[in-house]
Amino acid sequence: MEVKARSRSALLMTGRFLNHLLSLIMFSVLDLLDFALCYLYKVIDFFVEAERKPCYCSSAKEAITSSGKILVSEQGESKKVVCLTSTKLQLEEISDTLYTRPALLSEVSKSTVNRLTANSGAVIQKPDKNTKRGGGGRGTLRSTFTVNSTIVEMLQGKIGAAHQPPHPPMPRWSDCDCKTCNSWASSCKETLYVKVQGATDNVEEDVIFIHGFISSSAFWTETLFPNFSESAKSKYRFIAVDLLGFGRSPKPTDSLYTLREHVEMIERSVLEPHKVKSFHIVAHSLGCILALALSVKHPASVKSLTLLAPPYFPVPRGVEASQYMMRRVAPRRVWPLMAFGASIACWYEHISRTVCLLICKNHRLWDFLTKLLTRNSILNIFCRIRTYLIEGFCCHTHNAAWHTLHNIICGTAGKMEGYLDVVKNRLKCAVTVIHGRDDEVIPVECSYNVQSRVPRAQVKVVENKDHITIVVGRQKAFARELEEIWKISGL
Repeated sequence: MEVKARSRSALLMTGRFLNHLLSLIMFSVLDLLDFALCYLYKVIDFFVEAERKPCYCSSAKEAITSSGKILVSEQGESKKVVCLTSTKLQLEEISDTLYTRPALLSEVSKSTVNRLTANSGAVIQKPDKNTKRGGGGRGTLRSTFTVNSTIVEMLQGKIGAAHQPPHPPMPRWSDCDCKTCNSWASSCKETLYVKVQGATDNVEEDVIFIHGFISSSAFWTETLFPNFSESAKSKYRFIAVDLLGFGRSPKPTDSLYTLREHVEMIERSVLEPHKVKSFHIVAHSLGCILALALSVKHPASVKSLTLLAPPYFPVPRGVEASQYMMRRVAPRRVWPLMAFGASIACWYEHISRTVCLLICKNHRLWDFLTKLLTRNSILNIFCRIRTYLIEGFCCHTHNAAWHTLHNIICGTAGKMEGYLDVVKNRLKCAVTVIHGRDDEVIPVECSYNVQSRVPRAQVKVVENKDHITIVVGRQKAFARELEEIWKISGL
């Protein structure tokens, strides 16, 4: 037994060593590839769109516009960029992981870049005590705090757009221009795509479903909605949304896809037009963060909170929350494959754009091939499940996925404890957390981390299920579980 234990330990150590070695080689190559793609896309963007689009490889520059001022302050772990115009004050919370992702290439060239940019650092204006918002102040406090120029340019575009007549937004050359992806542009209706089923008359209660990263409302409408009981369908109104930038919802090219933008779009598209006063929430993965933010904003309205695979990692003291979160969800390892895929999506702006160019721009082709290969198959039901998952995976833009990944998953890491404290102390509703034991995207420990902050939260771990099959494949059982949660919450 002792010999077997030693042999197993030796094999594990060898496996870890090989994983680290292969990861170092692979990600060093990817660092160089992403660096090369940066310049390639700059050239293509210039020739196709007649202008160079900013990327997060850009250096910092002075953040002052002719039509307004961009004031930057550092509070907590996220950079707060305030866009001040004559009409309104906008607060954008930007994750520093967008433009601070240490890699081998960046570390090697760091000293050189610092010398080259020493005299071109951004001088950001901060409000002085004697400075009034209307511009009548006597002076400002100068600071050498820098902000990535991409954020500045995108916010400048927002300010400029506010002073121009509205026009239909044009998709970028690398984004899909089909009717599904751009129907919102032709109608000029900038609200989320919302699917409503269930009760129509005498609605007793509303349920809002929020999907996860690179998914869509079909994650719920194709699984749970058909499996709710007739009693539930006559009592509850089920509302599923495509989040901003995904599915059939708007995909604005000038958006930074911040937490504020996502939450406000849900309010504008669901709560206001459907006159929702109180509601249950069911959320998956990234959607759990938005569910918590929505609950904190409307604490008296939430009747129950059901979180599936919530991405919550407590941040050690003295560690930058956003950077810590990025390394937990994207550890720069080639194995397991889920970690490798997450690392590609999170660390490489231009490689992930290439993936979107190949997959998302050509989603109609992939959809056609999927349906062709599965036609007349004895596994039609299974194949239909995979088809709508592929549709949700492909219908987004790189701009939406990149900013949502960083500004929501990474950028809110420092806020999660505060959100959960509000749920614990101010919300009186039931909290249920469900996780698949075999989840390789978000580990089971995250659900227990939520319970440690909210002791009344009920955690259910489902054996032999992962990040997707926690719903897909057990939709009938899950529908019954949800109905029971809502029934108890109504007592």
